[in-house]
Amino acid sequence: LGLLGDFFPGRLLGNYFNQTTSIVEFLLWGLSERPEQQHVLFLLFLWMYMVTVAGNLLIVLAIGTDTRLHTPMYFFLASLSCADILFTSTTVPKALVNIQTQSRSISYAGCLAQLYFFLTFGDMDIFLLATMAYDRYVAICHPLHYTMIMSLRRCILMVTVCWTLTSLVAMTHTFLIFRLSFCSRKVIPDFFCDLGPLMKVSCSDTQVNELVLLFLGGAVILIPFMLILVSYTLIVSAILRVPSAQGRRKAFSTCGSHLAVVALFFGTVIRAYLCPSSSSANSVEEDTAAAVMYTVVTPLLNPFIYSLRNKDMKCALVRLLRGKASFSWGQ
Repeated sequence: LGLLGDFFPGRLLGNYFNQTTSIVEFLLWGLSERPEQQHVLFLLFLWMYMVTVAGNLLIVLAIGTDTRLHTPMYFFLASLSCADILFTSTTVPKALVNIQTQSRSISYAGCLAQLYFFLTFGDMDIFLLATMAYDRYVAICHPLHYTMIMSLRRCILMVTVCWTLTSLVAMTHTFLIFRLSFCSRKVIPDFFCDLGPLMKVSCSDTQVNELVLLFLGGAVILIPFMLILVSYTLIVSAILRVPSAQGRRKAFSTCGSHLAVVALFFGTVIRAYLCPSSSSANSVEEDTAAAVMYTVVTPLLNPFIYSLRNKDMKCALVRLLRGKASFSWGQ
């Protein structure tokens, strides 16, 4: 998607854009300023991208081909894997091309397209993690009503609502960035187009953008995060009341992988979007490192965390890799 953005029909921006700014492209700071590191970074990020796509795709195929995994929990996990593939594909391919061609440029239209899809799939990850926490809460705290509450129809509706909300949020931020002016060739202090770095290089008043990012972006991050914390507080309370030690271990094991992903993802996202940073070189490097964590490392680790800690998922993956699985989806 980051590559496709460069072919986004920029002429459709037309006269309005010409009246507000003369810039036609941006320069990306990249992953490192040191030329001797570029080859190593290219190989490392290429490997991480390929493993991320392959790992998440295997998760989707394993869930789709094993009828034992046709449950709400795995339906949301498959949705999360799809979102992770799209999320990392928005930024990493363009970064790899720029490293390989020794070019840092990205067109204005391509930058806006990358920003929109990045926000859409990134927010989708957040909403899905909250949805998965709610699913675990219902399964553990209300097991007798679980099938009725988490019906297939309701699960599809929840995922559809998540996609709709994330698209609207991304569209709002992208439109506000579109209103800004960029007076000359600017270096975006990141390896992809994101809200904070774009506002830093604008020569317009970004107060409205900053307020919207603070309140809307804060709500998108903090409300799901608080819902996850509340869900797991209730879950832990319910687990501790289970008389069987084996039952408690099984419940904690089921929730442990999800909590690990939540901690890793939200920790870096909150650092990137809700903690102010300066424009110094050290701060830029720290922001880039945080961005790498939630755009590349988290989608890479998700398949390993969910599969290695889940016996049913490991069995489904083994069946898939041995060619003993057949695709069919049912509740």
